[in-house]
Amino acid sequence: MTRPPTAAQRRVIDAADPVTGRLRGTQTQLTALVRHGLAFRHPRPPHDHFLTPAGHRTREAVPASGTRPPEAAAAGSAAGAPQAAAEPPTADTGVFAARVGGEQDIGPVAAPARAREVHSAWQGLLELRRMTNPDGGTDRPCGWERTHLVRAAALALEAAGHRPAGPRGTDGYRVRATPQPEAVAVHGPDDTTLRACAATLEKAGWQAGEHTDARTRARYLLASPRRV
Repeated sequence: MTRPPTAAQRRVIDAADPVTGRLRGTQTQLTALVRHGLAFRHPRPPHDHFLTPAGHRTREAVPASGTRPPEAAAAGSAAGAPQAAAEPPTADTGVFAARVGGEQDIGPVAAPARAREVHSAWQGLLELRRMTNPDGGTDRPCGWERTHLVRAAALALEAAGHRPAGPRGTDGYRVRATPQPEAVAVHGPDDTTLRACAATLEKAGWQAGEHTDARTRARYLLASPRRV
């Protein structure tokens, strides 16, 4: 059984980069996390330390903010049709989170600072793919993305320049959890938006297909990470 981290180690884990899992701490703290299986030391210079899957689970077991991530909230209420998932999430504060669509008070979508954050997060995710996919490939989602489906799909869309929906949810994409394993639903205001989102997700290593809701007749994408 993995030994629970100390308070100091927990602070290092909580402060890890939310996308790449890159850690900052004293050498003693990092070495201890490696010893307990919560982190690994990258073999290439500068030999930074990153959370292992167990480290990510530890980090998310009790989120530092005390709130559930958007995709967790959506998954907890997605018992019916894909678009009947959670209420639109509120914007996170203090930690980067891709916009899934429907957030309140998210600020200017095209703000330069936001564009830099999104670009940095996407590059970090590609690096995480390179480090954690068995063959080092960056053309398909990695393990972190498969356990954070909504956030990962939203990051791919936002990084490609797609506009997330505002609070009313009618002017851009919305990514929501579904009852299906390893699948998210992407909604948009029209077929053109859906097709553009599908093309972006497929380029980012996802499989995406258009579907029609049997009850509302609304069109949506069902997307899942590609394995090979």
